[in-house]
Amino acid sequence: MAAGKKTVAKKPAAKKASGRGLGKLEKQIGHVPKFFRELTTKEPEMFNLVMRFEKHIWDDGKLSKKTKKLIAIAIAAALRDQHAVRAQLMGAKNVGCTKAEIEEALRVTFLLSGMPAYVYGKAQLDDVMK
Repeated sequence: MAAGKKTVAKKPAAKKASGRGLGKLEKQIGHVPKFFRELTTKEPEMFNLVMRFEKHIWDDGKLSKKTKKLIAIAIAAALRDQHAVRAQLMGAKNVGCTKAEIEEALRVTFLLSGMPAYVYGKAQLDDVMK
């Protein structure tokens, strides 16, 4: 370092978003995984890029947020990803999905992915929307 120059510590780019942004994200999708929370301080650039991409994906376009959420639930159930199914289900109410609509999406999952995927998704649905 050159003499006389002050070193200014950079603030994490995601510091502002870590509280408000994660709260908004949790309202939309439910629980935010620990590894993603850690990105706010460990990899703030990555966090900001993911959040921009997330916004781009979930913003209404040709498909509504509600339709996209139903697709996400069906895919997560087909993959039998417990965290993803629960996270998507927890955020489903926030975009206006009803239990009946989710059940119908899970029936499509059954048709394309088989009985185990349907049963898995249905069990998560019943647990989350008690």
